[in-house]
Amino acid sequence: MGKTSFSRCLTLSAVFCTHLAMAHPVSQGAMTITVHPDHIDLRATVSLEEVLVAAAWDRKNNIKPILEAIRKHGDYLLSHLYMSADGQTVLGRTVEAPLQSTGQLTYRLEYQLTNASTKRLEFRQDVLRELNFAPGNPWEASYIVRIGLYGQAAKEGLLFTYQEPLVFDSDGVFGFDHIRTVMAFVRHGIAHIITGYDHLLFVSALVLAVTGWKDLLTVIAVFTLAHTLTLALAVLNIIRLGSSVIEPIIAASIIIVAVQNIFWPERSHDWTRLLLAFGFGLFHGLGFAGGLLDVMSGMALGSVALAIIAFSVGVEIGHLIVVLPAFSGLCLLRQIDADVPRLSLWAQRYGSFIITLFGLVFFYVALR
Repeated sequence: MGKTSFSRCLTLSAVFCTHLAMAHPVSQGAMTITVHPDHIDLRATVSLEEVLVAAAWDRKNNIKPILEAIRKHGDYLLSHLYMSADGQTVLGRTVEAPLQSTGQLTYRLEYQLTNASTKRLEFRQDVLRELNFAPGNPWEASYIVRIGLYGQAAKEGLLFTYQEPLVFDSDGVFGFDHIRTVMAFVRHGIAHIITGYDHLLFVSALVLAVTGWKDLLTVIAVFTLAHTLTLALAVLNIIRLGSSVIEPIIAASIIIVAVQNIFWPERSHDWTRLLLAFGFGLFHGLGFAGGLLDVMSGMALGSVALAIIAFSVGVEIGHLIVVLPAFSGLCLLRQIDADVPRLSLWAQRYGSFIITLFGLVFFYVALR
């Protein structure tokens, strides 16, 4: 096998490991957009994950060596970032691309303005949207944005996603007042849970063992308290752990809770279940915060806090979307088979067995 083929195999392997271990089809990055009289300067800081996914899963399946993929990603960004000035399309070019494969990967793009009196700029993006994380579940790239006129204070803490375009004029950013910014991060938190298979599996394992509303509210409240605590500590930069530590522990949490449901179901209703929900909830909170905080590192603390609070509210709404239907289904099974609860026991044990298998897969990949 030649060096080129070997390098391409390494790239593909890295993508597969990242693709499975992260368990979230959301790549997070940051952008700084400066509007000059005659051009727009856009600096995009992206994750290596975004580069590898785009390079390895393009439509031609043209696997590239990592450094080449990094260099070419600027062209990919240009083809998936859409800019218009007063309704007219603005074309851009790549000015700078990173030359390394570690640290921050920052690209500088430049868009020429033909009219110095441009009044309205609109930015849209569909980065990674043509690529599926799972059937019916495409990837999505989100960016924390700072945008402003050259020489003036920039508006910061804005969320730029496929569904959240940016509209800007000399007076500021349309559609991104505090209320709309909060709502954008709430939606982002919901999407993080709904598309986050690891968190979904953990919460599902918790719910499978509950027997009533009191039991449900208690275990979810303990889990919420734990991950809210570590979110706050992460915002204050008191606790930070790398994904190489967090991801295996999250995978282990899925396995341990599901195995307890199968072999020690009686312990799923006492203090040990609450201890597991709280202890592992601390690491799930760090998992929620990790990617966002990395790209918020240059923002003011107030903007970060507002974004994280809104994101946390979205996470809880996402939990409710998952928990309430699952719990209602279990209650229905118990009513159908009230005398001998075979159906609910079957759902708990075999559902937990399936969750355990997925947890083992995530744990294996997270350790690689």
